[in-house]
Amino acid sequence: MLAPETIAELKTCSAATLTTQLFKRGLRNVFMQGVRPLTRIATPMVGEAFTLRYIPAREDLDHVGVFADPEHPQRRAIETVPPGQVLVSDCRRDARAASGGSILLTRLKVRGVAGFVSDGGLRDSPEIAGFDLPVYCGGPAAPLNLVLHHAVDLNVPIGCGGVPVYPGDVIFGDGEGVVVIPKHLAAEVARDAAEQEQLETFVLEEVQKGAPVIGTYPPSPAAKARYDAWRSKRGK
Repeated sequence: MLAPETIAELKTCSAATLTTQLFKRGLRNVFMQGVRPLTRIATPMVGEAFTLRYIPAREDLDHVGVFADPEHPQRRAIETVPPGQVLVSDCRRDARAASGGSILLTRLKVRGVAGFVSDGGLRDSPEIAGFDLPVYCGGPAAPLNLVLHHAVDLNVPIGCGGVPVYPGDVIFGDGEGVVVIPKHLAAEVARDAAEQEQLETFVLEEVQKGAPVIGTYPPSPAAKARYDAWRSKRGK
């Protein structure tokens, strides 16, 4: 379970800062491609990954009657993803059909889930766009999931937006997109990213005052001394 201080630190960060911190640790493929925010992201989304995997649909198996089965993996995912976690759906980067709609996402919101991420489409997207639940997807898609997607597995390693996602990985989302943080790195990445955010706030103020980028970003010893004084005044 994520420590509250790790969650709090991550919520002060941006996707850009987190990808930099992960790059410093040798991780390059951490930002989901083609997965964009559908809802307004007022506060960053942070939560552990609960995964759902789809394979291509097959006509003799994927018909509307399958939803009557309480063990249908998509329905089970909606009802079993723990509060505070993020449901991440692997749709093979195919957004031509929906991986959910307003009813399913309303249920996630009511259950206290931290967010929903899919590299597939979403139906009812104009309505979902007004939700206060963080939602990311590959785009709007009216056709139901059974047209293209067959749900098969819960909480297994998946790919979403071209990024590997393992159950329990930390999923971060802001207005720019979604970053996947390996769980064992989450605490140190959160700490260092929060520090980087502080430094970059100082750097931006310096540049706005006319300072050149060279010697300021990254900071020279003189700029670093000014930064330390700046932090001290702010009580950081």
